[in-house]
Amino acid sequence: MAFFGVLLAAIANFAFGSVWYMALAKPWMAASGVVLGENGQPSNRSDLIPYITSFIAAVLVAGMMRHVFALSGIDTFGKGAVSGFGVGLFLVTPWIATFYGFGGKPRLLTLIDGGYATLGCTVIGAVLMLF
Repeated sequence: MAFFGVLLAAIANFAFGSVWYMALAKPWMAASGVVLGENGQPSNRSDLIPYITSFIAAVLVAGMMRHVFALSGIDTFGKGAVSGFGVGLFLVTPWIATFYGFGGKPRLLTLIDGGYATLGCTVIGAVLMLF
């Protein structure tokens, strides 16, 4: 049952990420400097590797969050959501900000990707507590 919950949390995060980045596609593409094709879409859009990597990463994050939550006694939907929010905002986003700061990336990219990390971890934490 634990693996099923981790898998569902990863799927929920992946779905949330799809909506997040569709809504913020134009500013994200401009801020990230991704290479665009003639159609105005990322030139690597048909490459499955980033999507597969993203899903595997979501499974790994969800699995580790489940482990930490179990050890910490996090056992309700609300605690899962708040703890996931904390993981995203206070663990993942600072790393993103550090990498992007030293890499000279635009602050908007930090906000978009950090926002996804924060809210995506919130989704994972909430869904984990449903199972």
